[in-house]
Amino acid sequence: MTVFDDSALDDAQALAGADAIVRRLAEAGSRVRRETADAGEPIDRLRSLPRPRALVAAGSEARFIRAILEPVCPVPLVAWPHHGLPGWVGALDLVVVMASDVAPASLMATVHEAVRRGAMLLIACPASSLVAEHAAGSSTVLLPTATADPFAAAVVALDALHTMDLGPAVDPEAVAATMDEVARDCSPYADVSENPAKDLALCMADAQPLVWGGSTLAARASRRVAEALRAASGRAALAADADALLPIVEATTARDPFADPFTDGLSADRRPCLVLLDDGNSSPVVRADHGRLVAAAERADVRASVVQHRHGSDVERYAALLQTGMFAAVYLSVGLGRTSED
Repeated sequence: MTVFDDSALDDAQALAGADAIVRRLAEAGSRVRRETADAGEPIDRLRSLPRPRALVAAGSEARFIRAILEPVCPVPLVAWPHHGLPGWVGALDLVVVMASDVAPASLMATVHEAVRRGAMLLIACPASSLVAEHAAGSSTVLLPTATADPFAAAVVALDALHTMDLGPAVDPEAVAATMDEVARDCSPYADVSENPAKDLALCMADAQPLVWGGSTLAARASRRVAEALRAASGRAALAADADALLPIVEATTARDPFADPFTDGLSADRRPCLVLLDDGNSSPVVRADHGRLVAAAERADVRASVVQHRHGSDVERYAALLQTGMFAAVYLSVGLGRTSED
């Protein structure tokens, strides 16, 4: 059993092993600014386009795009995770694609099919990439990307969709500033006592994380955070709704204060830790689920940690929750000794 070393979270040498990924997280705001600056001219060209009959989002962050648009989009929309396109897509529809310079074959097929059917295609990808070549067509608008950051590309795509009156207003600078704020708060130079990401890593140190987000966007962030925690720790991490998590919490046996994992051969992963992502959603259902989970954790003596960001737009709140969780995953890997300078 790997034991979490909490002293590593304030140890410069231990933190140096995670420098590359921490630096990339810290630069997330600047990537949003970079992509936004490069997309100004093609976004302006969207103002004269007619409203599409329906919208299909594909590629990385497609479900995030859908979650942002669903409450306000005036046309039917779907996030399409498969290759190709739904049979009904044609020249009256808009296909939105986020892609990197190395797009999978399934996404290439989606882009090719959109061009073949004459659909309007809004694609965020590197201008010199193979997928951009496949996307070339009279009905294609390319949002050139350069940072290989799917979230930054999604923010630009959302800005473009607002220009077409298909989504809410998005302020890329405000999103970037929020990400900068998280980077400052979660900096490796910030002490454990004042760093929310390090504090969250301590909560999960010897536990199985159960990650919950009540709203649609917080739930999306919870799945992304759980993925990062699994990769960082090599342990199980579950993201699910309250009804799925409650039985696990309630079935947790009482903690034995005299148990010694070194001499008793106990697995630290047997006890869960509840991670609640709170984006300030005031829905009675969301607040009730939050209360049920917290009460169950108290009864079962299960540690619970709340990651909260309640101000700003939907995109800003999502970005803050996601970034804090990503920083926590890095610090979890540091404490477990799973990083190296190589």
